[in-house]
Amino acid sequence: MTDGAAPNLAGKGTDSFFKREGWRSFYKSRHLLIILLPGIVYYLIFCYGPMFGIVTAFQKYSPFLGVLKSPFVGLKHFQTFFGGIDFMMLFRNTLRLGVLSLLWGFPLPILFAIILNECRFKMLRKGVQTVSYLPSFISVVIVCSMAIDLLSPRTGLINRIIVALGGEAIYFMTLPQWFSTVYIGTGLWSGLGTGAIVYLAALSNIDPQLFEAAKVDGCGRIKAVWHITLPSILPTISTMLIINCGSIINVGHEKILLLYNPLLYSVSDVFSTYTYRMGIFNANYSLGAAVGLFNSVASLILVVATNSMSRRFSETSLW
Repeated sequence: MTDGAAPNLAGKGTDSFFKREGWRSFYKSRHLLIILLPGIVYYLIFCYGPMFGIVTAFQKYSPFLGVLKSPFVGLKHFQTFFGGIDFMMLFRNTLRLGVLSLLWGFPLPILFAIILNECRFKMLRKGVQTVSYLPSFISVVIVCSMAIDLLSPRTGLINRIIVALGGEAIYFMTLPQWFSTVYIGTGLWSGLGTGAIVYLAALSNIDPQLFEAAKVDGCGRIKAVWHITLPSILPTISTMLIINCGSIINVGHEKILLLYNPLLYSVSDVFSTYTYRMGIFNANYSLGAAVGLFNSVASLILVVATNSMSRRFSETSLW
């Protein structure tokens, strides 16, 4: 009887010990937790709270009935979306813009950060770095307005140069074949500098003695970049690749809405813009919620798959 009671007492003592230590650590970190509290509240209200609205994707939602009283229709909206004529066009456009954004927008900040890191003139490096940050402070509305003005067939600077060189003005914003170029180009211009910040921080942590030892051994700058710089920031590259792969399907709608027009729907309409148009303009809230849910689930699958591949081949992962 005594032998059986002893482990229980020990277990209770251990539990109380861990509880005391947990509350003690909580009290010691109270200032940090207070700083963290606004961020937690923000995500609870604006990120996790709206997730309750997912149920509208399985309802015939009516604003007058609300979420609790709207009739349940199951997978009807998903069947309508997948069986509709717009699905393949939306999937093709979303995948094309997402892949092109990844192919151009992912390696260029790495290359830009390495070039800045290799620049020997400190003032020039800091000047170029500062100028590269400036477009990120400009609103996406202004960025798109600048692009439209620059590409205007009559008053745009680009077309004036083309005409001055003997060519004919090009209606960039009405020709479907130019939309991807305009979309990717504006994204690179506004995000190149900020995208390089993470890699510049990783480059600053490389031990300078590695480069000195390589220089003594007769290694040139290009070989040093290939054999020292890139392997040193490979974990950062892998992590950013995992994060960026989630945006292949989750292409943002803000810039597309500002750039496209009915003449470009065939190449510019993506899942997010379709969700906006169905949910807001057509008041088909349930179909919009179903498309948005599919978009989010597809992005999650891409992130999980990329994370698993990265963990298997490079031993670097988010979890």
